[in-house]
Amino acid sequence: MNQYLWILIFSVVFVWSGINPKDQFTWFLEVFPAIIGVIFLLATYKTFKLTPLLYVFILLHCIILMVGGHYTYAEVPLFDTLRDMFHSDRNNYDKLGHFFQGFVPALLAREILIRKKVINGRAWLNYSIISIILAFSAFYELVEWWVAIATGEDAEAFLGTQGYQWDTQSDMAFALLGGFASLLSLSSIHDKQLKKIL
Repeated sequence: MNQYLWILIFSVVFVWSGINPKDQFTWFLEVFPAIIGVIFLLATYKTFKLTPLLYVFILLHCIILMVGGHYTYAEVPLFDTLRDMFHSDRNNYDKLGHFFQGFVPALLAREILIRKKVINGRAWLNYSIISIILAFSAFYELVEWWVAIATGEDAEAFLGTQGYQWDTQSDMAFALLGGFASLLSLSSIHDKQLKKIL
């Protein structure tokens, strides 16, 4: 994907998400990782340019964060419709977010580990990627907990538990599922793009 198109799409969605969000504090919390991510991408673009595949999925992940920030994860309209269609008890947009929290970082970890030649052997590579995904997901759940303690009720929309007692565990399970899905579906395509860089 062309870098200018990437920046344009990100900017348009970012501006849209910040216009009258459901909850300003939640918007900031949800969009902040996307902002940090873009800063890192811009800072490393010339010295450590990523594969086109990874840039596309990072953009998709950012869009998911920004949509969740605009509506709050518990109130994304499309997923309200899906909740009603399938007679579910909750809006599951947050599960899409956590799936991508495993899917995209798995691809990023894979690219860094291969390019930096950190690990020998595909089995150890995949094991390390899954371990990184679970560590990242667990750390994110700790961040949610810290925010909830620091801000009290203001963090309810950020947590998005919707009364589900196993929300933290299921969030991590969806990240794990995303990591596996990423490795199984994209490794061969990713390898082809990596060969052009290495």
